[in-house]
Amino acid sequence: MPRDWSELFITAEARDHTGEQAEQPRRGFLRRLRDSMSRTRQALGSEIQATLFATLDEHTWERLEEALIMADVGAPTTAAVVGQLEQEASAEGLEGGEALSERLIELLADTASVGEPRIDLVQKPTVIMAVGVNGTGKTTTIGKLAWHIRKELGYSVLLGAADTYRAAAAEQLAGWAERAECEIVTGPAGSDPGAVAFEAVAAARSRDADVVIVDTAGRLHTQDELMAELAKVRRVIARQLDGAPHETLLTIDATTGQNGVRQARMFAGTAEVSGVVLTKLDGTARGGIALAIARELSLPVKLIGVGESVEDLRPFDARDFARALIAPELS
Repeated sequence: MPRDWSELFITAEARDHTGEQAEQPRRGFLRRLRDSMSRTRQALGSEIQATLFATLDEHTWERLEEALIMADVGAPTTAAVVGQLEQEASAEGLEGGEALSERLIELLADTASVGEPRIDLVQKPTVIMAVGVNGTGKTTTIGKLAWHIRKELGYSVLLGAADTYRAAAAEQLAGWAERAECEIVTGPAGSDPGAVAFEAVAAARSRDADVVIVDTAGRLHTQDELMAELAKVRRVIARQLDGAPHETLLTIDATTGQNGVRQARMFAGTAEVSGVVLTKLDGTARGGIALAIARELSLPVKLIGVGESVEDLRPFDARDFARALIAPELS
């Protein structure tokens, strides 16, 4: 799993991932991650700490299941994780709250580790398509991702403002383009989103850009016509460049809990989603949704948002996430 930005991107160039200078900023982020997930950890309750496993009986496992479900880990995922932990505790003689807590962290991390967790930027230009429901932080995520690609790789990035319906969407994206030192392609308000996406990819090719990120109109997963239009935008991009879009990132608001899983299921079928960006983890007690999305849909969570600043968008590391979710202290 990518633990920092240097490990998130797959590029054509060999890159050095040993950077000791990044260790201190990373540990600082781990503390922010743990702090931001305090609501979810509180939702799990003290029973998931060492005191939970003082006495192992049927009531113990029931309490653990209830706590995980309350944190929106989801019933199927919870049943699998708790069932495995209970089996191992009996067969392998795991004793003591610390040992069981560590094994629980491992099981949760394994559950969240699915698919390709990195973002492939080998193709030139790489086309990333961003999709999601209104209000999830999709456009802001695009801007932050562009900023990091520019900062970490020095790649040129072009943004495509194919959200032509929402008032001020293009202006918001233009602001991020300026901040990230990116070019942007826009269209008139209410114009065909597919046409804007087509022009954005064409412009990226003609200007020799490394990456183009296409914003799309936020839509509810229950709006059939708009979802069909999203599939059309994808086909238009593919006609402009064979194999594109190379990544389709779905932004999910963590505060929506299990509704986010339903959104992911619908978008995955229509837009061929390759990964999830989970935002607003700092404002929810439902952080377990990351585990439910991974296990139930086999979709990797690639990025998480834990705050407003550009540095608060980070690569998702399953082990760090699980430890921040469970452990009372960072180790």
